[in-house]
Amino acid sequence: MAGSDVATDASSAPDTVKILIAGGFGVGKTTMVGSVSEIVPLRTEEPLTMAGLGIDDLDGIEEKRATTVALDFGRITISRDLVLYLFGTPGQQRFWFMWNDLALGALGAVVLVDVRRPESSFAAIDFFERRGIPFVVGVNGFHGAHPYPPEDIRDALAVPEHVQVLLCDARERQSCRDVLIALIDQLIATAVQA
Repeated sequence: MAGSDVATDASSAPDTVKILIAGGFGVGKTTMVGSVSEIVPLRTEEPLTMAGLGIDDLDGIEEKRATTVALDFGRITISRDLVLYLFGTPGQQRFWFMWNDLALGALGAVVLVDVRRPESSFAAIDFFERRGIPFVVGVNGFHGAHPYPPEDIRDALAVPEHVQVLLCDARERQSCRDVLIALIDQLIATAVQA
C-alpha cells in the first residue's frame, strides 16, 4: 500500500500445515480434534437417526449417538514457527466423497484405528496410499486399553514398514499431540531426504 507506514514482516508469521484426521466411522476423529485443539473446534455433528438404520454399522460402538456429517476443524500450535490446521473427515462411507476436497493441500494425515473394528480403517489407509499423502496410524485405545502391540496392528492392517503405528488415546491432549509431532517429524525427514 503506497504511503503506508505499516511494515509487514512475513518472516514472523508461523508456517501453517493442513493435516487430516481420518479413519472409519466411530474411531475417535472428532474426539481427537477436540482434545488437542487450542481453539473451540468447529464440529458438524448431527444425531444418529432412524434413517441410518441398516446403513451405519454400530457393531462395537452401540453407545454412539452422533456422527460427523462434513468435517471437524481445530488448530494446534506446535511451536512459534509451526501451526497445524486439523481437518477431521467424516467416517461413514456415504460421506467419503468429501475426502478428495478435504485432502486438497494436506501435507499429511493421521489414520485413527479402533482395534475393536480394524476393518473400518482400511478405506482411509488405501485413500492416502493411492494419493501418495504421507500418514501415520494412531491406534486409539478405547477405555484406555491397548490389547495389541503396534507390530501386531501393522501386520493386521498390512501397513508398510515406513508408516509409523503409534498407540494413543484420542481423549488425551498430550497423546494426540505426540501423534501429530511424529507425523510432522516424518514429513520433515522426508523433505530433507528429497
